[in-house]
Amino acid sequence: MVKENIELKDYLRETNLIHSRLIALVILLGFLGVILVARVWYLQIMSHQRFEVLSKDNRVRLVPVAPVRGQIFDRNGKVLAENIPVFTLEVVPENVKDMTALLDEVAKVIELTPNDIRKFRSIVRARPSFEAQVLKVNLSEEEVARFLVNKHRFLGAEVQPRLQRNYPYGGELVHVLGYVGRINRRDLETIDQQAYKGTDYIGKLGIEARYEEQLLGKVGFEQVETNAHGQRVRRLNLNPPVSGNDIHLNIDADLQVKAREYLGDRRGSVIAIEPETGGVLAFVSSPIYDPNEFVNGIGHRSYNALRDDVDRPLLNRALNGRYAPGSTIKGLISLAGLENGWNRNASITCPGFYKLKGSSHRYRCWKRSGHGPMSMAESIMQSCDIYYYQLANWMGIDKMQTFLGKFGLGKRTGIDLNGEPSGLLPSKEWKRRVRGTPWYPGETLITGIGQGFTLATPLQLGAMTATLANRGVRIEPKLVNRMVQSGETEVIFQGETLSEVGASKDNFDAIISAMQAVVEHPRGTARRSGLNAEYTIAGKTGTAQVVSIPQGAKYDESKLSEFQKDHALFVSFAPVEKPKIAVAVIVENGGSGSGVAAPVARKVMDFYLLGKDANAVENVDNNGAFDSRPTLDAH
Repeated sequence: MVKENIELKDYLRETNLIHSRLIALVILLGFLGVILVARVWYLQIMSHQRFEVLSKDNRVRLVPVAPVRGQIFDRNGKVLAENIPVFTLEVVPENVKDMTALLDEVAKVIELTPNDIRKFRSIVRARPSFEAQVLKVNLSEEEVARFLVNKHRFLGAEVQPRLQRNYPYGGELVHVLGYVGRINRRDLETIDQQAYKGTDYIGKLGIEARYEEQLLGKVGFEQVETNAHGQRVRRLNLNPPVSGNDIHLNIDADLQVKAREYLGDRRGSVIAIEPETGGVLAFVSSPIYDPNEFVNGIGHRSYNALRDDVDRPLLNRALNGRYAPGSTIKGLISLAGLENGWNRNASITCPGFYKLKGSSHRYRCWKRSGHGPMSMAESIMQSCDIYYYQLANWMGIDKMQTFLGKFGLGKRTGIDLNGEPSGLLPSKEWKRRVRGTPWYPGETLITGIGQGFTLATPLQLGAMTATLANRGVRIEPKLVNRMVQSGETEVIFQGETLSEVGASKDNFDAIISAMQAVVEHPRGTARRSGLNAEYTIAGKTGTAQVVSIPQGAKYDESKLSEFQKDHALFVSFAPVEKPKIAVAVIVENGGSGSGVAAPVARKVMDFYLLGKDANAVENVDNNGAFDSRPTLDAH
């Protein structure tokens, strides 16, 4: 009998094994469950909006509709900035499998420059992939036709009709209007991207930048049905955009064009202001450049040519140019003297030079032989430097600085443009704080003739002249006159009255009468520019030195390079009885305020007041028609 080997089962071990496998399975299932829940949470909550859009891509797409940017007009309703229809080539990156291949294919029918591709790739990296981005603008009709014939090859790309900014006057108003440009990555870091959906442009400079929010409008949206390739089939619904506000300026476009024409090819600026309202009639900075080249991005070569141009056309001289005001402020110095007790009938003899007590240094008059006895009225009329050396020395820098500040010198005017500088009105405290040195008596003398540390912009000189025309009422200059909201409501902009000088009427009348003699009297420094005027003019010539003349040397323009010659200045207003226009002219390196700047101002006033070009004499002789060319010496 054979015994069978019966193997006994180990139930405990098997039970433990089963339990451990069940536990492992539960852990695995739990882990997978956590992953599933996390994925569902990510898809349904974190990426809900994106995938909701994707899920409807074969049926409905929400497309932003850019608002129409507000237009800009001059005071007479002439269009200065408009929107013109153009065709653009746009790409939705999300619908493109191979962007490089698409760009290569498109380049076979539409010319794409390396700059076009670079800008496109840059903006694609910065903006959502489901938004259409512009690849090229201003497509010709031939390019549009070639693209549409081959459209089946360019999935993800479409040609769209758009509106593009255009400046009909070219560069004539570029330093007023500025321009719009393509939104770049730097802009995206600061703007509300929701407000700019569907919009590719933003104001970069000038009025376009200052009033960007008002000009922009509000974005709209449309629901469109698309096919499987993301191409539009039809519109389902539209939430229309709100157009930007139209802006009307105080600028007179015809006067602006004429003022620059009168400057010719010279570097400089012309400011014309309506004294009663502060409205800026002309705001000229020359030379100019065409803002239309910047709308879609100017090429590197063209931009470098502008940047490196010795005449600096990119500089807004009217706003940012800072110059010594020269003798244009002598009327204000006289008024300050009268308000501080100076005798207007006092006679000062001009021998051609002035010396401080205890010093051998001679501060020269522009007329080396001297003017002889000078009253205050005669000193303004003939622009005698010696009179103002003595008056400044008597008054002192502190009183001069305080009084000139009441006319806005050394301060921002408050004009509605970004980036206005303050100019410079020096004082003892300023020099100690900035230069770390004491104030010297010689610096007081040259401040009295508008030289030395004193700096003013053409705009500040224009505002100063308007304040003088207003007999001391200083009004904030304004470019914008009114704004039309949604085609209906008009918002009126008025220059704010900033302050009043507070000088007596008799003293104002005395100074303005002397300034009238500058233009009308036979010995006035600007007498040639006042010939045959059909209205009364008050003015003051000025010359601002660029290089210092050594003691004992004579100014010889023929020995100086172009950029070393004096700047020519002239300020004026008319008619004297009820001023309608105040003008400030600066011609860089023009030499003579009376011979170069004054004729420009006369033509500007003739054109504005009479509606015709002036026949002002531009050539003056050297017998008293030139303004001051003093020696600068800080000590």
